[in-house]
Amino acid sequence: MNRNPIWGGQTPGASLLVRRGLACLSLLLCVSTTTIGQIPREAKDAGSAIHVTHILGFEGARHNANGELRIQGDALQFQQSGNPAVQVGIHSIQNVAVGAEDQQVGGVPMMLTKSAVPFGGGRVVSLFSHKKYDSLTVEYLDSNGGLHGAIFRLSNGQGQKFKQDLVASGAHISPLQDQAKIQSAPEVKNENK
Repeated sequence: MNRNPIWGGQTPGASLLVRRGLACLSLLLCVSTTTIGQIPREAKDAGSAIHVTHILGFEGARHNANGELRIQGDALQFQQSGNPAVQVGIHSIQNVAVGAEDQQVGGVPMMLTKSAVPFGGGRVVSLFSHKKYDSLTVEYLDSNGGLHGAIFRLSNGQGQKFKQDLVASGAHISPLQDQAKIQSAPEVKNENK
């Protein structure tokens, strides 16, 4: 005689569905509050950080140091793990340039492999032993008006997007001088016809 009492004219199936629904709802509520609590406040305020190598240029940052580059408020920040962030105001940035870089990987073992492959096959190996990077060059003014530059190495394809984010945040971009010279040069006609 172990029977569960049914209140208010509910059938046993409906009571079971209500209990399951409440259990799922409480589980969903618990998971969503846990997830919201795990999002750091800095991540909400900061732009997405990208992993870069600081080649040179930022004062206070080591040369060839790996770290995170991000736009934080009105500053461009570079932070190595465990070290304080080095930053430059976005409004002091005078120019941003993006370039492509190609680096051979593999070192001495790859070079020995290329030389050991017969019939010029080392050239084929060379095609696959290169890694492409983007380089980001930032020219900025310090507090005394001196012009400085910093060079960063990014993963392939991230440079142009980060440049657009900097421009959207207020960085100045100077027009390319080479394009201005080409456009202003008069067209020369061939007079020897």
